[in-house]
Amino acid sequence: MRVYLAGPEVFLPDPAAFGAAKKAICARHGLTGVFPLDPPTPMPSGPPDWRRIHAANEMHITGCDMLVANLTPFRGASADSGTVFEVGLMRGLGRPVFGYTHMPGEYRARIADARHDGKLWADAEGLEIEDFGLSENLMIEGAILASGGVFLRAEAPLDWTDLALFEACVAEIAKRA
Repeated sequence: MRVYLAGPEVFLPDPAAFGAAKKAICARHGLTGVFPLDPPTPMPSGPPDWRRIHAANEMHITGCDMLVANLTPFRGASADSGTVFEVGLMRGLGRPVFGYTHMPGEYRARIADARHDGKLWADAEGLEIEDFGLSENLMIEGAILASGGVFLRAEAPLDWTDLALFEACVAEIAKRA
């Protein structure tokens, strides 16, 4: 069973080593991990720029049976937008999606200048903030659960390189395989 390993870890100082660690966890559970930086077969043609990276990652996703996404907030209040796209693509393919976040709090609590007017939460511009007790936008967590996957949230903040929740997702996949 091939599992796409989505998340912003591709931006870590040594992403190849981190991808290898995630793939080793998958292998211990009888799964094949596919990291975004792995070269696909066949390699997409064209110039080696952002379009080729996009094509390679879509090839990886469509060639996998399921996806595990690190949805820890990245450079802001929400998950990495590329990772969110990958979750949506896998869900659109009708395949299981699993996810986790290293942040224990609710999405609403991460919005700067959030305020409650007695009925709704809003940001500094007066735009409503979702308040469902979720870690991410309801469409992300809803897609994961609707696909049959699980979404795990840390009890205390975890470092980017902590693999405990990732391994818990992989173990859940292996139980179902």
